[in-house]
Amino acid sequence: MDYKQLGKRIRQERLRLNLTQEQLSEYIGISTAYLGQIERGDRKVTLDKLIPIANRLGVTIDYLLNDYINGKANDVNLKRLSQLFDGKTESEKEMAVNVVKLLFSYTGEWQKN
Repeated sequence: MDYKQLGKRIRQERLRLNLTQEQLSEYIGISTAYLGQIERGDRKVTLDKLIPIANRLGVTIDYLLNDYINGKANDVNLKRLSQLFDGKTESEKEMAVNVVKLLFSYTGEWQKN
């Protein structure tokens, strides 16, 4: 496993949310120094720490481990859609699928003209 890539992805997401290392490490219950080592890829992160990291960053563990999952799971757009669906009701998910279908149908019509 490439811990440098994992750490880089954690850092990117932390910065995207404007979180400091202190804020994230406090949430997880680890030292700031340990989080810094994780982000640099100098230390391995355990699953019991990776789960709260992913939860606080609002991403899935498979997103953080993107380089290690085979098949279509590596499609970033599918992951983004999956994250958008998190916490939504079934009817909200159904509505979103219908909107995407409608957009694709208009795209197909536009390309024919």
